[in-house]
Amino acid sequence: MNKPIRFAIIGCGAVTEVKSGPAYQQVKGIELIGVTRRDLNKAHDYATRHTVPKVFATNSELINDEMVDAVYIATPPDSHKDLALEVAKAGKPCCIEKPLAPSYEESYAIVEAFKGAKQPLFVAYYRRSLPRFNKVKELIQNGKIGQVRHVSWHLSKVPSELDLSGEYNWRTDKCIARGGYFDDLASHGLDLFAYLLGEFTRVHGFSSNQQGLYSAFDAVTAHWQHSSGVTGVGSWNFASAKRFDDVVIYGSKGEIRFSVFDEKPIELNNLAGKCRFPIENPVHIQQFHVENIARFFDQGAPHPSTGESALHTSWVMEQILAN
Repeated sequence: MNKPIRFAIIGCGAVTEVKSGPAYQQVKGIELIGVTRRDLNKAHDYATRHTVPKVFATNSELINDEMVDAVYIATPPDSHKDLALEVAKAGKPCCIEKPLAPSYEESYAIVEAFKGAKQPLFVAYYRRSLPRFNKVKELIQNGKIGQVRHVSWHLSKVPSELDLSGEYNWRTDKCIARGGYFDDLASHGLDLFAYLLGEFTRVHGFSSNQQGLYSAFDAVTAHWQHSSGVTGVGSWNFASAKRFDDVVIYGSKGEIRFSVFDEKPIELNNLAGKCRFPIENPVHIQQFHVENIARFFDQGAPHPSTGESALHTSWVMEQILAN
């Protein structure tokens, strides 16, 4: 790679402030040259604060500018398909925030468009690149808990002030995110399980709205099986008394316990005893994800989170929400 890949961001909102935007500026081989968003005043403010060279007036202007090599779409999921198809038509690589799209059908259309354009597509399921979760993968692969048998995840969340206020929130608008916070949060863990344990083969779920605070679901349960034969169950409730985030992977000779979102140490309990692995996340949590994008362009190294892997996660989510 003789020169950096010049990225521009569509939708420089909250997720790009700390989680992702600075990584596109700091990772060697990647350069952030421009941004845009619906509110151009906020786009200019972002560019000033983050020293981004250019603010584009429209999405199309950004996508088709010859100085832009690749596009990072960081908008709400209901806009992903139209923007992604335009990027694919322009013949440029793209990274899209998760979930890939609100439905499997739209996700499939995006993936097919980039296949047709013969351009790489990345999706910001960045946990596949984080050291703490690759430590879990290493423990599994090294047989530290024997043969993996089952995975269980419970995530609960207290209703926020925004939830209780009745004010609009796109994350709980069923037209944008049918599963509400499930779409936004559970997608991370389910994608991670596919990475750790193999693709899902059978998936069933049940969803309901227990609070009536918004139009999307706020309580979801599921059970499934992976291609490896591992079984799994999940419960996600966003009407609970306290926050709780706990994953246990059970094996024939032990278990691994960790959190998807909280930075608690990974716990290994097997015949040799108990071990804890405190592994911190980077300040800019998408750093390793973006480094892997740079490595893809520089060395041709495979990226762990692609359009294809995200499409599978979209299928899993849709199966869970089908009933």
